[in-house]
Amino acid sequence: MFDSLLILLFPFALLTCFLLYWAGARHAYLNRPRAEAGDPAALDWHFFVPCRDEEAVVGATVSQLRADFPAAHVWVVDDDSDDRTGLIVAALAEDDRRVHLVRRIRPDARTGKGDALNAAYDQLGEFLPEGADRDRVVVCVVDADGRLDPRALALVSGPTAFGDPEIGGVQVSVRMRNVDDPRPLPERGRITNAFARLLVRVQDMEFAVSNAGMQLLRGRTGSVGLGGNGQFTRLSALDRIADAERRPWQRGALLEDYELGLHMILAGFRITHIADTWVSQEGLPHARRLLTQRTRWAQGNLQCVRYAPRIVSSRHYSGRGVLETLYTFCQPVAHLLTLALSAAMLVLGGVGSFTLWPLMLVLAALAIGPFVLWGPVYRRDHAPDASRLKAVLWGVALWLYAYHLFVVSARAFLRMLRGRNGWAKTRRNAEPLTTGPVALEG
Repeated sequence: MFDSLLILLFPFALLTCFLLYWAGARHAYLNRPRAEAGDPAALDWHFFVPCRDEEAVVGATVSQLRADFPAAHVWVVDDDSDDRTGLIVAALAEDDRRVHLVRRIRPDARTGKGDALNAAYDQLGEFLPEGADRDRVVVCVVDADGRLDPRALALVSGPTAFGDPEIGGVQVSVRMRNVDDPRPLPERGRITNAFARLLVRVQDMEFAVSNAGMQLLRGRTGSVGLGGNGQFTRLSALDRIADAERRPWQRGALLEDYELGLHMILAGFRITHIADTWVSQEGLPHARRLLTQRTRWAQGNLQCVRYAPRIVSSRHYSGRGVLETLYTFCQPVAHLLTLALSAAMLVLGGVGSFTLWPLMLVLAALAIGPFVLWGPVYRRDHAPDASRLKAVLWGVALWLYAYHLFVVSARAFLRMLRGRNGWAKTRRNAEPLTTGPVALEG
């Protein structure tokens, strides 16, 4: 009987943490203040676009950045691509002095996104004139398939963002650009495309409302995380991190973006999240590629546990910030514990302990409800033409989609146990299957 009570206690404890976190994120999202615009001309803007075999998308991305932000410089890092990425960017650079090609050659190339970004950081330092005000220089990392909201620089320049000298980093929201594509997989049938559309939709929901709420909550705890797309950083903040860590982005990190945010807070800078502007990227219509991508994220999350002692002892993290960050670190572990304990509860319930079933139903309702409630919020802000019923069904889909976290957490642990830390890039939707080494297997 005592063992049964212990088994019940852990799921309730984990669920309580989840519900508190969800309630905080939802409240922060629904009560967020609107971002005020600033003057982009007061800052010097430089986009970093890391590329490896990105000929399918890089030309359009660079052209869009230059068209929307004519005063900015674009630094494209060609990480020794096997395709025409370097040639495409070199041609653009010949006609536009604000486009710069950073070439990396093996064996120094293909050692991770962090190293590619560090190469751009080094060349930017050589490019800037001596005595340049590095507090005014802002670096923005954009994925090779990224599209930035034309209003982004104005909002990122605002008084609660880089208008505040204590802000070292700003993260904007992420959206899925192909969310309304009727046939994400044009070569496949109707049922497969229906699943692909739903998969892209729930990724958009995940980033647009759920993750945005989580980041806005972190804004209140002082622990906002930086992402790999739409990440803005003040050059002077990168300099301070480089002075302490030898480089801004850490080598071998699977979540080099999130780790950069940890280093930035540890260095004494604040990070904020702006939900009123966005960067878009391609949602993944293939479950296999999605699981591979998210396994990398989960494994990178586990790598970040090594920062726990520094965060706990840091004077730059508040008590709430420490709790939020440690909770984030422990997510993969919590998913595995939940999986194991759910199986144990099913066994106990299946051998005659029928008194457990009402409690299990309560657990299920409390676990499902928060995901379903994101559906109407998403409809209000991002899909007003959808019906209320569809919004609820999207919320149910988001709940079912969340179960991938159990799979990727388990895969991440197995990869770590086997000493597997290398990753190929995730194939773009426009790339043929024969293009380069891509992350299909994980």
